[in-house]
Amino acid sequence: MNDIEIDRHDLALLQALQRDGLATNAVLGGITHLSASQVSRRVQRLVEAQVITRYAALLDPHAVGLSVTAYAQVILERHDKTRPADFEREVALIPEVLECFAVTGEVDYVLRIVAPDLGVFSELMMKRLLTLPGVAQVKTNIAIASVKETRELPLDHIARPRQPHRRVRFVG
Repeated sequence: MNDIEIDRHDLALLQALQRDGLATNAVLGGITHLSASQVSRRVQRLVEAQVITRYAALLDPHAVGLSVTAYAQVILERHDKTRPADFEREVALIPEVLECFAVTGEVDYVLRIVAPDLGVFSELMMKRLLTLPGVAQVKTNIAIASVKETRELPLDHIARPRQPHRRVRFVG
């Protein structure tokens, strides 16, 4: 990954693409006041620099029958060299686990899990998650309502950094 300079046009492109990844270069040009060919070159540069890592369609979980969202806090038995790696390798193979973060504090990992219903979720917990290598304890919380969900990253800090970024430098 190379360092990259980002200007206000790049920021506007990134914000627009986070809202609508299918926006055409002409639409993006209207937003950023650039020609479609300039937009194309800038987007390609952002992809090559791995600022844009991929494009994806975001699905509504309820629309595809995944009405249960749960958060699991996992504590491992002990922390030797192999246990976390074994756990991480195995948890990555469970499609219902959408996110897994190694965290600091009282637990070792926090997972976001989806399932069609509580019965399927319970079975997933008992037969898959609790049997993963090194798992000592799992505490779960079932989401009862979504207050805020977004995949859009805030980008205002790039134009007003308090300290220099390692990879991204704003060139006003």
